[in-house]
Amino acid sequence: MPEPVVIVGGGISGLSAAYYLNKAGVPVRLIERSARLGGVIATDMVDGCLVEGGPDSFLSAKPAAMELIREVGLEADVIGSNDHQRVTYIRRGGKLVPLPDGMMMMVPTRVMPMVGSGLLSLSTKIRMGLEWFRKPEEVAQDRSVAEFIREHYGQETVDYLAEPLLAGVYGGDPEKLSAASVLPRFVEFERKYGSLTRGTLAEMLQSGGKPMGAAQPAKPSIFRTLKHGMGSLVNAVEKRLDRTERITGEVEAVEEGRVRVRGEWVAASHVVVACPAHAAAKLLPIAELAGIPYSSSMTVALGFRREQLRSLPKGFGFLVPAKERKRLVACTFTGTKFAHRVPEGMELLRCFLGGSGDEAVLSLLDDQVVRVVLDELREICGLTAQPEFTRISRWPRSMAQYTVGHAARVKRINEAAAKTPWLQLAGNAYNGIGIPDCIALSKSVAESITAPPPI
Repeated sequence: MPEPVVIVGGGISGLSAAYYLNKAGVPVRLIERSARLGGVIATDMVDGCLVEGGPDSFLSAKPAAMELIREVGLEADVIGSNDHQRVTYIRRGGKLVPLPDGMMMMVPTRVMPMVGSGLLSLSTKIRMGLEWFRKPEEVAQDRSVAEFIREHYGQETVDYLAEPLLAGVYGGDPEKLSAASVLPRFVEFERKYGSLTRGTLAEMLQSGGKPMGAAQPAKPSIFRTLKHGMGSLVNAVEKRLDRTERITGEVEAVEEGRVRVRGEWVAASHVVVACPAHAAAKLLPIAELAGIPYSSSMTVALGFRREQLRSLPKGFGFLVPAKERKRLVACTFTGTKFAHRVPEGMELLRCFLGGSGDEAVLSLLDDQVVRVVLDELREICGLTAQPEFTRISRWPRSMAQYTVGHAARVKRINEAAAKTPWLQLAGNAYNGIGIPDCIALSKSVAESITAPPPI
């Protein structure tokens, strides 16, 4: 009987790989250094409020998360964001300015909301209109997100749309992030249509949307989550790992046929390394793994009585561009964004700090962090109340940075890994950083291991 597959890392990537291998009848040994599974997915209940320490949702457009949720019996718990209340604000000139209706990331799809917005200058709005007439072009060389957006819509769009919108996802610098890896759909629009606006609208029409300037029909929520938090997915997957042996400890070495943990060798038919690339680089002779940078982040949850928050604008929250930023990157009004998150009379503010250039914030003491956040909330939106509770989650070196050249780097990593057929790589460092991306890659890894050998 063959030895089990050993999986290094018990985040959503490692758990998904274990689930799909078990489903195919393959025994697994899952090694995680922490006593808790789930990685950055961490859900807690505090004073009746559901607090997510890490990601609070997943993109509904990517199917892998929903497929896994259905398989583990949680489909009835799926809820969407309250999109009828979806207003996101961008801080500009000391004020919170609503993101115009019809924005697809940093691409405008409706004329009048953008014309009437105070977020961008007249010259940038004119440039956005003229962008419609760009001709298709094929650019072989990878560019930074900033360079790509600057070519189409100008520097102001980089500063007040691209940077703040991507900061919460990647915690990265648009001058360094790869357009081809972070914005692949828009790069394809450039190649096919020339204009990002024209490409976005063409896609909307193909999927049943209406042309620019028309009111858009109701669509499924952009974000989905689980009624009892994303941690409930971790719990449900873990309960279905009936052919998985759990080992707690630090992996010290990986070789063909075995993995060393806590000084002892564990036999393995295959090894799935599903930890961050910087950790994988210490275990594997693949130098390119160390070339994938990571940023660090922090979430700060603050619970308030709702009557204390009369100064807050109505909507999902706000983003602070780097040009206006001290330390606070963004703030989500959780009770507005999702139902079933807070009890009657309460509101939960989820604040984000860190990212590229401010990893040092993670070294502050808890009371210093809370003081920083409350000072900035008072300055930004006039909040003077003291929270009923606070919860701080630190995530050092957790957000993979898809910098310029990322696709070529990953190709070289995969070519090196392919020379060792017993080895598979999974995680957020390669094909996407979101929960659906990680699940999809892990499912593919499991299928690769269980596929019959070629004849």
